Amino acid sequence: MGELVPAVTGRRPGIPVAAFKEVYRTQAVESALGELADGANDNLRSVYERMLKAGGQRFSVKPASLPDMDPLYDELPNFGEVLDDIRKQVALCVGTDDRLELTPMLLLGDPGIGKTHFAKRLSGLLSTGYGFVGMSSLTAGWVLSGASSQWKNAKPGKVFETLVHGDYANPVMVIDEIDKAGSDGQYDPLGALYSLLEIDTAREFVDEFAEVPIDAGEVIWVATANDARAIPEPILNRMNVYEIAAPDAEAARRIAQAIYREIRESHRWGDAFPPRLADDALDKFARVAPREMRRLMTGAFGNARLARRDEIAPDDIETERGVKKARIGF
Repeated sequence: MGELVPAVTGRRPGIPVAAFKEVYRTQAVESALGELADGANDNLRSVYERMLKAGGQRFSVKPASLPDMDPLYDELPNFGEVLDDIRKQVALCVGTDDRLELTPMLLLGDPGIGKTHFAKRLSGLLSTGYGFVGMSSLTAGWVLSGASSQWKNAKPGKVFETLVHGDYANPVMVIDEIDKAGSDGQYDPLGALYSLLEIDTAREFVDEFAEVPIDAGEVIWVATANDARAIPEPILNRMNVYEIAAPDAEAARRIAQAIYREIRESHRWGDAFPPRLADDALDKFARVAPREMRRLMTGAFGNARLARRDEIAPDDIETERGVKKARIGF
């Protein structure tokens, strides 16, 4: 795997360390490029050339020490069980030359309770890359594994794109709404996962477009779903399955406060607002799903500014918005 080195200068808790990891062999790419016929797919030729230019090494990162996860527990209180398991698995690799290993996870729960947001926060916690595939609107099996270059408009799959064109060998890869993966009768959209979720086979994953082995063995897999019954049993058996409950009233308040703090601290105009939401505004935010909180929060900040106030009031939170229709006259 290579010598672990700090990803940035300094050695304080939480700073990630990184090793160079070869995700594909340039010799194999050179051979594939040399074997292309004169009339071969121009896009495939371009892919090989970009691969050679970029080289096959990517960063494989992990925390230098056990990261402070308390903010995540506070921000995502209904994900406590998942965070507990992640903490245990991260603890096994810190202070050693072992790579970071996280068992593929499936997050089950109602829409809007923060499953996808959790995956993004996990990527930030681990200081690695992020890839996303939404399955609800896709039917083609090649979305993950690519389509043969013999097909018109064929291209590499998402796994290949994330590893080859990204900076990391161990990105967080999200398969969103995996239970809604459709099928066109010819391709299985989830077929590639049977090998990708097993480390041994993932290390020699072959994208059907590029036909060059890539090492996807360090990818961190997070799938989300509303109903496990639509997911094939062999895929479920390869994952840790977590049932994420909707947050209770107190947990919803904590989530709303965390979203408020995140938005406030990420903008200069946030300095004009107090560090914490008032209780009456917090109570109103807590009545909606976490997905809606962020949209409502941004609007509430704007409404407060328009009213020349430096604090969000309950009336700033538009939980019931009518559809505005414009009439055009001639």
